[in-house]
Amino acid sequence: MTTTSAPNQATPPNRSRRIVSITLAVIAALVVAFFVFANLYSDWLWFAQLGFTGVLTTQWIGRSVMFVVGFLAMAVPVWGVIQLAYRLRPVYARLSSQLDRYQEVVEPLRRLAMWGIPIFFGFFAGFAASAQWETTWLWVNGVATSVTDPQFGLDTGFYLFGMPFYSAALGFASAVVLVCLLLTGVVSYLYGSVRVGQRELRISKAARIQLAILAGLYLLLQGASLWLDRFRTLVEPSERITGPGYVAANAVIPGQTILAIAAVIVALAFFVTAFLGRWRYPLIGTALLVVSAIVVGAAIPWAVTTFQVRPNELTLESQYYQRNLDGTKAAYGIDKVEKENFQATTEAEAGQLRNDAESTAQLRIMDPAIIGPTVRQLEQYRAYYQFTNPLDVDRYTIGGQTQDTVVSLRELNIGQLGDAASWQNTTLVYTHGYGMVAAAGNERTADGDPVFLEQAIPGTGFLTDLQYEPRVYFGESSPTYSIVGAPEGTDPIELDYPLGADGGTETRTTFSGEGGPSVGNVFNRLIYALKFQSEQILFSDSVNNDSQILYDRDPKERVQKVAPYLTLDSDPYPTVVDGRIKWVIDGYTTSANYPYSTGVSLSRAIADSNNPAPTYALDDINYIRNSVKATVDAYDGSVDLYAWDDEDPLLQAWQKVYPSSLQPWSAMSSDLMSHVRYPTDLMKVQRSMLGVYHVDDAVSFYRQDNRWTTPNDPQDPATFQPPYYLTMKMPSQEQPSYSMFTSFIPASQGGQARNVLTGYLAVDSNAGNAQGTKREDYGRLRMLVIDAATTVPGPGQVQNTFDSDTAVSSQINILQQGQSEVLNGNLLTLPVGGGLLYVQPVFVQSSGDTQLPQLRRVLVAFGNEIAFENTLSEALDTLFGGDSGANTGDETVTPSDQGEGGSTGGGGTAAPTGDYAAALQEAGDALTARQAALTSGDLAAFATQDARLTAAVQRLLALEAEGQGGGSATPAPTPEATPAG
Repeated sequence: MTTTSAPNQATPPNRSRRIVSITLAVIAALVVAFFVFANLYSDWLWFAQLGFTGVLTTQWIGRSVMFVVGFLAMAVPVWGVIQLAYRLRPVYARLSSQLDRYQEVVEPLRRLAMWGIPIFFGFFAGFAASAQWETTWLWVNGVATSVTDPQFGLDTGFYLFGMPFYSAALGFASAVVLVCLLLTGVVSYLYGSVRVGQRELRISKAARIQLAILAGLYLLLQGASLWLDRFRTLVEPSERITGPGYVAANAVIPGQTILAIAAVIVALAFFVTAFLGRWRYPLIGTALLVVSAIVVGAAIPWAVTTFQVRPNELTLESQYYQRNLDGTKAAYGIDKVEKENFQATTEAEAGQLRNDAESTAQLRIMDPAIIGPTVRQLEQYRAYYQFTNPLDVDRYTIGGQTQDTVVSLRELNIGQLGDAASWQNTTLVYTHGYGMVAAAGNERTADGDPVFLEQAIPGTGFLTDLQYEPRVYFGESSPTYSIVGAPEGTDPIELDYPLGADGGTETRTTFSGEGGPSVGNVFNRLIYALKFQSEQILFSDSVNNDSQILYDRDPKERVQKVAPYLTLDSDPYPTVVDGRIKWVIDGYTTSANYPYSTGVSLSRAIADSNNPAPTYALDDINYIRNSVKATVDAYDGSVDLYAWDDEDPLLQAWQKVYPSSLQPWSAMSSDLMSHVRYPTDLMKVQRSMLGVYHVDDAVSFYRQDNRWTTPNDPQDPATFQPPYYLTMKMPSQEQPSYSMFTSFIPASQGGQARNVLTGYLAVDSNAGNAQGTKREDYGRLRMLVIDAATTVPGPGQVQNTFDSDTAVSSQINILQQGQSEVLNGNLLTLPVGGGLLYVQPVFVQSSGDTQLPQLRRVLVAFGNEIAFENTLSEALDTLFGGDSGANTGDETVTPSDQGEGGSTGGGGTAAPTGDYAAALQEAGDALTARQAALTSGDLAAFATQDARLTAAVQRLLALEAEGQGGGSATPAPTPEATPAG
């Protein structure tokens, strides 16, 4: 008998595929987990190197705790109601054939669904809750402000800290109960607890109890939400103000109170139904609640508004308008503005500026928004260096005198390396910029260039004499990352600065600070190779045991990461402090929940010609404080945070959330104190609010017959004119102080405002120079309210006068002959001589590729008189009867181009006479007529006036050649020229 062995059974194909699938899924999960770990670990290394690990761990703990809370708060109730609805289903319920089919589909997946659905909703709820961790932590650490709201008498801390948390918690709880209610209904229907058929709804006792309790809970939460809505009215905008007016206080808030109580009563009716089984009363109560909400929320307020308020609006609304005035001023820090009625002088007389000589001595004629190309051409040295545009402004004490300066750092621009932009060059060689450039704001050379106080590579000037550290590893234009550091004795590979022609000699250096996480071991190198998607980090022989990786190098980015609760000023500025270049960044605490304070859009308030499109995470705010001054060391990137406004309740709460991340402001050195200033963006927000809220009483506010606005920039009419820093003296001050100023003109609808000055605001920006002491006047807001009896031209009107003046236009067109282009600088407004003086530098640059703006003329105006001269000193003397009495920074300068054009203005210089005057007048008339024809599109008239202008110019040139130039008057423009402006 022969036997044969049975063949081995093959592994089922589906089992093999399952093993492969599971293996690939596990590998994919491990890869994803490692990438997540790499990102978290690199963040840990970055914060640890800076000494701010507490900030990172607080965020991790906060998000994790809130995720768990949110997950459990949703998943557990959802799981519970599903389990109850299933377990309490009727065992012998007669189901329809359709429900039988539903159950056949659902039953195989029932066990998975009973666990999967809670987990699914739990994850969504967890992520939503984790996003609210800051709201929760602020509520836990909130502080009292000792200021109460005028409606409910509650501390404003309730609105800043409590109300946002309660709103979020009620919203979350309502979502949980609503999901539970819906899922209970679905499960009860699928398993026969709820049956619909033959015009009849049948609900089992168990389902009735469960549904009624959930419905009652939901209505209880809505009642609590309605109760909270009463307090929310204090931060919501109404028709004219933010906060409740007469209608809200006397109709809306009482109505919300009634609705909240009604919702609780209806909820109790549902609880009773859970045990008695009568649905009629709670359903009727719910319907009545909806109708009541319509009547109380819409009909009654409409009736009160129509029949009571509108006929007596001012009488009834006055106290609420006053609340809004007081609340808004307190929230924006404009409640202590010192206002002075100013009867401006408009007549210019000799010696009129003698009492303001110290103010005029620091008038900035070097516009930081224009001279950037000049600084680049004179100080760039190599294509891989660059300067910010616009440049920054600062002040230094030089020789015992305060000097206003225009400054910028020479930063890297590795985009200019071209073919040399290899990984080694961009990461290891070109690692830092070099040196600060500083120019006097009030001086010029004979050629119209800036007068540099610190310049060159290696540096020369007053800062170099102080032996400061000039290397810039952390700046606004630094490379994404650099790897620096090497063992002692190793040949340096970092380019420090070029010397010699064409880079024939170069100085190299090795970074010696603690600026970034170590990449000295293989594991850290792997982490950063993954982070920056660069295998060279892992395999390069130039990366050694002492190497550090520098990244996140922008000063604002570094401060934002270590202080995520701050809104940062859009204008960080560099300064040399205690021998180091430090970036100074102002930080704000903001909120949208200050009672009775009108909100403002940060992006719109801050946008101007220097900063056209800012963006903010929290854009609409109604409270702001400059609570923190931050510095970032340009060499090693170290960050210091100083609690500047330690009375700010928001900052006090954040200090509890992030303990030990802030230093007291008294720890700031005297040198640093001398360079901090009142922040630009805060001033912009305050001036935006002062346009309406400069009035003090409800009657003026109601009438709004004196609304102001910030004038548009004459050089960019689509944007606001930026505020400017200058060392100047307001009429109420005894000595000049480093200040920031802005002006106001009447507001209007449709852009039809009169461009005349109505107000002038200055804020003292000098914090002093003593450690542990703030100068008493720092932050003091002083406002000149221009007397309505005196008409003072606004910036737009003054610019129009400059542009339309025949003699000025003639000279400007001479300046822009050929390949030249005329640039009007910042139009400064100054309270000197008993009036308001306008100063505008005029620059000329080539219209070709190489641009080098140089100061050629200075326009000045006082009242209705103007002057246009080669220097500010000459222009002021011309304007003020031959001797203004002012001191300026360009008094000793003899411009090299002074023969190119003469002067025009209110006296002191001989005017053109005779045939030359007639020809000049003819040229001016032809120029005006030609421009009018061009504007209207009349080409025939344009050609006629162009020929007339050509003849007049030829006549002027002939008279000039004959020596009949009429004193110092300027020849008329060539026909090819186009009028300025």
